[in-house]
Amino acid sequence: MPRATNKLTHASLKKTAPGYYADGNGLYLQVTTGKDGEPRRSWLCRITVKGVRRELGLGRVQDLPLADARERCAECRRMAAAGIDPLEHAEAQEKAKAAEEAERKAKAMTFKQAAEAYISAHRATWAAKHAAQWPSTLKRYVYPLFGDVPVGAVDRGMVLRALEAIWHTRTDTANRVRQRIEKVLDWATARGLREGENPARWRGGLQNALPAKSKLAKVQHHPAMDFRDAPEFMRKLAERTGAGADALRFIIFTACRFGEAAGATWREIDLDAGVWSIPGDRMKGGRPHRVALSAPAVALLRERAKPNERHPDAFVFPSDQTGKRLSDMTVSAVLRRMDLTVTTHGFRSTFRVWAAERTNFPRELAEAALAHVVGDAVERAYARSDLFDRRRKLMDAWAAYLTAPATAATGDNVRDLGARRAGMKEGNGNGEN
Repeated sequence: MPRATNKLTHASLKKTAPGYYADGNGLYLQVTTGKDGEPRRSWLCRITVKGVRRELGLGRVQDLPLADARERCAECRRMAAAGIDPLEHAEAQEKAKAAEEAERKAKAMTFKQAAEAYISAHRATWAAKHAAQWPSTLKRYVYPLFGDVPVGAVDRGMVLRALEAIWHTRTDTANRVRQRIEKVLDWATARGLREGENPARWRGGLQNALPAKSKLAKVQHHPAMDFRDAPEFMRKLAERTGAGADALRFIIFTACRFGEAAGATWREIDLDAGVWSIPGDRMKGGRPHRVALSAPAVALLRERAKPNERHPDAFVFPSDQTGKRLSDMTVSAVLRRMDLTVTTHGFRSTFRVWAAERTNFPRELAEAALAHVVGDAVERAYARSDLFDRRRKLMDAWAAYLTAPATAATGDNVRDLGARRAGMKEGNGNGEN
């Protein structure tokens, strides 16, 4: 004889005695007593899933009418009969819904929000000046045009409108803005917030819509020291103390860029092997770069900190006492106090001219030491070696030249720096090398 069903009525839903009241087909009215002494009525569904008995709460009586409670319990029983756990199924649906909502919100992220997220993620690795310029240029030239546009919807037309307004009059600034837009959009693509080609990419993209920067902008050279004055300067610089002076000596010994030295951590340095390994995300070209450290460069680093003080993630040249990243102004101040108008970056040109005029090392070796890209795409595809062992000989020769005793220097090397200030040589770079 079949079991009775639909035993409960709307009147019976007002029961107040604690207990379970069966309706049939696994549906029960559950009555409990709250802290205030008042009855609490809710629905309970009993089912068996894969041989395991389960009790599922369906909700409060005041929120779920009797007919709806019967239908919901019946659906749970149908799922159980099919081997599906209704509770697990509901949780999976909630997770899927939450993931869908998160994806919807992510794809609605504006370009400005994406840029702010990118800046926040990278600010700690930038110099103070660089960290200030990023949001400043975007706020001035980009946000008014498409800052509120979803980052996935930014197209080439929008990018062009931002750049064309300043491309002919402020070409260097416009190119930096383009590079920053490109990085933000690449960041968004990597996180699944947009698809397709980057509309701010130059090669194969904007180069077909805008005149080349080299055709418009006058090359601005970094004032550089004559290489013949470098040994005397290094002797005077060695007499100075502090992170700024040490960083400048290191920059000159390695012919690196300021940002590479300022961001260097002890994790990147192998003093025993005499190698400084700079990760690609800190290099201008985006490629990892190894620097051969000469004996004087290694000695300078050993003086910076005792072995037990070299935390792997600590800066090699932190701001004095603060431990924060060194500012370019600190190094520039060293040059000003020495009454020189050359720039930190200009010493890369000093090294390059010395290598060309006073050594027989091949041109590509000096360019590799500067982490410059040499040759066309085909040539670079075959040039797989970074010429590290040969570059070590070059950097050793450079260090030997810089540290040669004054008594052993040639006539070219003993010129008065005071006279040198009157006629400063221009570097052969374009401000971006």
